[in-house]
Amino acid sequence: MSPVGSVPRFAALARKPLVLATAGLLTLLLVAGMGYFSLRASESQASSLHSLRPDDPQALRVGARIYAQQCAACHGARGEGQPDWRERGPDGLLPAPPHDASGHTWHHPDEQLFAITKQGLARLIKQPDYRTAMPVYDGVLNDDEIVAVLSWIKAQWPPEVRQRHDAINVEYRKSLSR
Repeated sequence: MSPVGSVPRFAALARKPLVLATAGLLTLLLVAGMGYFSLRASESQASSLHSLRPDDPQALRVGARIYAQQCAACHGARGEGQPDWRERGPDGLLPAPPHDASGHTWHHPDEQLFAITKQGLARLIKQPDYRTAMPVYDGVLNDDEIVAVLSWIKAQWPPEVRQRHDAINVEYRKSLSR
């Protein structure tokens, strides 16, 4: 016959591994849940970026129209830019760069191109006194129209330039999660 107090003590010892396993499982679930929601948040941030759609016929129709109305006068009908675009003019401003493969537009991720177009380069580089002839399109074009015109520009690039630009976007998005 066992002493009176030994049965509950034995039962408590028998439950200890179960309690530890349950606590460990709950901790694991909590960490996994936090990781899941963190990943979802970063995916949501990446999907909320202003991704260009150079294969979307509707965006390209809108983009071509806007480019002809808003951009071609400075950047050229075919995106060829202005002569000597790397040299400041007598007014101290840089001429409009080309948006074709010979220029540097494709060197920038979608989000940067969007920000330059909507808010201006001075705001993007945080130098409010920076002067440029490029107008700010916030209030002139809505976000979808900006994406459409930038999509049309990208659609004009040769396949190898588009692929390089896609790789730039991948690296940019990776940098957001660091």
